[in-house]
Amino acid sequence: MVELTGVIMSSDSLRYLPYVSVKLSGTDRGVISNRKGVFSLIAPKGTKLEFSCMGYRKKTYTIPDTLTQARYSVIQLMSQDTFYLPITVIRPLMSREEFERAFVQWEIPPDQIEVIRRNTEMNTIRAMTYILPKDGNEHLDYYQSQALKRRYWAGGQPPMTIFNPLNWAEFFKSWKRGDFKRQK
Repeated sequence: MVELTGVIMSSDSLRYLPYVSVKLSGTDRGVISNRKGVFSLIAPKGTKLEFSCMGYRKKTYTIPDTLTQARYSVIQLMSQDTFYLPITVIRPLMSREEFERAFVQWEIPPDQIEVIRRNTEMNTIRAMTYILPKDGNEHLDYYQSQALKRRYWAGGQPPMTIFNPLNWAEFFKSWKRGDFKRQK
């Protein structure tokens, strides 16, 4: 295992890149760089790291197998990824009367209304939550909640619910109901 510390910078201006995702390839483990682009993690030798940041091309880096020390530092340069957005036409705000007239007279084709209706059904939305990948905010929330749980009980054991009187009361109620009797 190697304690890997590094700085992530843009290749054109050599400015540090904040909040870059650094992930161990093939796992769900990783870190996010701080505001100064600095990150630190522990990884096995020979592991591939994946660097990703919005607006920059993804990079991979392999930790050398031949390291003799337990610590290793790296400077990762990332190049900007250029992409073009479709043309957007900006128009001035309409007056209230113009908006009301446009809203009433706006013709939506029936096939588009049916598409909208299908896409906003609760079953469709529920199915999409299982199919679609999580976005960056959802990953960040999950990562931070897991880190908070680990840090909250750092140095100690999480509480055992065996001493909780409410759990004992529920246990006695289920015992009296006969939930633990063998079924014939």
